[in-house]
Amino acid sequence: MAFEIVATGRVAPARRISNDELAKTLDTSDEWIRSHTGIGNRHIADEQTATSDLAFAAAQEALQMLIDHDKSLGGSLEAAAQSLDAIIIATASPDYFGFPSTACLVQDRLGANKAAAMDVVAGCTGFIYGVETAAGLLSIRQDRKRALVIGAEILSKITDWKDRSTCVLFGDGAGAVVIDKTEAPVSGPGKRGLLRSILGADGSGGEHLIMRRGGTRNPYKQGETLDQPPHIEMNGRAVYNFAVKAVTDTMEQLLQEEGLSVNDLAWIVPHQANARIVQAAAKRLNIPEEKFFLNIEEYANTSAASVPIALDEMNRSGKLKKGDLIITLGFGAGLTYGGNLIVW
Repeated sequence: MAFEIVATGRVAPARRISNDELAKTLDTSDEWIRSHTGIGNRHIADEQTATSDLAFAAAQEALQMLIDHDKSLGGSLEAAAQSLDAIIIATASPDYFGFPSTACLVQDRLGANKAAAMDVVAGCTGFIYGVETAAGLLSIRQDRKRALVIGAEILSKITDWKDRSTCVLFGDGAGAVVIDKTEAPVSGPGKRGLLRSILGADGSGGEHLIMRRGGTRNPYKQGETLDQPPHIEMNGRAVYNFAVKAVTDTMEQLLQEEGLSVNDLAWIVPHQANARIVQAAAKRLNIPEEKFFLNIEEYANTSAASVPIALDEMNRSGKLKKGDLIITLGFGAGLTYGGNLIVW
């Protein structure tokens, strides 16, 4: 029994903001942002767009690809949605505080009324957690066959646009994958799908990347006047150090447990947080940087959406080929980390 990614999709808002445009209102420059992060642009949602809107659009792209893959669906998006047994959305920027889940909103719009739906909150590692969660849900019951996993974020609405240390980093977008339970082997010749995952956390670092206001720890009070809306606060140095170690340790553990080497990998697909993190990890592990897929220059840090956006871009451009062994990596708020080892 294998859990294979059979379709992908992605979407980014039409509005594209370059570093030069940011530099008109911030004390920064294109050269500084690129040299410190690798970011050149970011896509920003308009005021009317919510995270579920991007998640829905990415899901439709993935389901359209699924139709081409699964001829039994008869070319029908409605049938594709009806074939889903679970919808999992990884997000740190949901439509609503607490409930309803963004996944439930997307389930309704898709017409996927046979699917369970829930959100996963694991920061920028959310998609990695979501893939493993989907595999668990599909494995526990024989009649569950197909799951939709989406990473979706509108970070622009929880970003302090006066804080140049954080606002240059983030962008909006969504990516989606469809995972099928198949009869393919997961070991030996012809193995397919999700081979192994590592999920971890270091909650002692929770203060390093935090949304401080609005929860039950620090709720809003009646009559209170807010100086600014809730926003991301980050200890950049602490997160950077954590991320480099998380990437290297997770990669080494995944490969060691599966008896593989870096040379066996076709691609490493990391969370697109900062190109310098990837460069540091590559140097520490003596891996050519070309083995890491990066699209941070175009999209910036889209948190839980970054890995599925990258997978769809690679898939549609032909960079990913059937049988390729890849590692996806995540690290972020919580602090959380993780990786999936996948045969494409």
